[in-house]
Amino acid sequence: MLDYKLLAALNAVIEHGGFERGAASLGLSQSAVSQRIKLLESRLGTPVLVRMSPPQATAAGQRLLNHVQQVRLLERDLRTDLPAMDSRSGMSRLRVALNADSLATWWAQAISGWCSAEQVLLDMQVEDQDVGLRRMRNGEVAACVCATEQPVAGARSLLLGHMPYLAVANREFIARHFPDGVSMAQLPQVPAIVFGPDDQLQHRFLRQLGVTGEFEYHLCPSSEGFVRLLTAGVGWGMVPALQVATELRSGVLCELVPGQAQQVALYWHYWRNGGQLLEGLTRELAARVPRLLA
Repeated sequence: MLDYKLLAALNAVIEHGGFERGAASLGLSQSAVSQRIKLLESRLGTPVLVRMSPPQATAAGQRLLNHVQQVRLLERDLRTDLPAMDSRSGMSRLRVALNADSLATWWAQAISGWCSAEQVLLDMQVEDQDVGLRRMRNGEVAACVCATEQPVAGARSLLLGHMPYLAVANREFIARHFPDGVSMAQLPQVPAIVFGPDDQLQHRFLRQLGVTGEFEYHLCPSSEGFVRLLTAGVGWGMVPALQVATELRSGVLCELVPGQAQQVALYWHYWRNGGQLLEGLTRELAARVPRLLA
């Protein structure tokens, strides 16, 4: 049998990014948490942590973290079905990963009613839509929104819909850089804006136009800041049509090459043994998100 006090120590260190903060969350001393981690490793015969800043779970540690996530969700079901087993009160907490563009557009409307009805606090981790599964593999989240269909072992995926992205720029920016119309040959030399190292939307857009190789770009890891840079004329970039509908109607932003939208599929990934709470959230998203993306 696994000792869940030891697993709780491992989870706290990873969740809070260090031994000191993890120990504080458990109401223990740092040395006590360190001893629990060492005892867990001794019993398993393998390391569960890479001692770095912040600590990282090993492959074995990730498997245990996945297990802890699912056990917490199943225990919530038991407390609901058997209220006499636990007198603790308070709201449940669920950790999910999603891309910044979803957070900036449809996510709040999709989950607001469910969070209130189920008394759930969400711990939202922002990841690019192409790499959101990373946190699930690492055992850090119970579910995620990403652009990949194939789920990790022990999880399911559900297509929520497609989010159209448009290549847009400030009207004056386009006139300054392309006085005679957008030139495919010149486009790589005109500054773009890219969300982060994992953001491949601008790369795919250029390849779609037949433009290959490197191109000039700013890095901006903020969805709202991304739009501000576009409206200020700092560069061009790919953004959800939902996010810039007002700017497009007013003429502040214009499509760089009309008719070249990119449809990004959004999948909801969740643990197969995630319990009633995760199943309920999945049903809520399946019912609401397609209408919000339409």
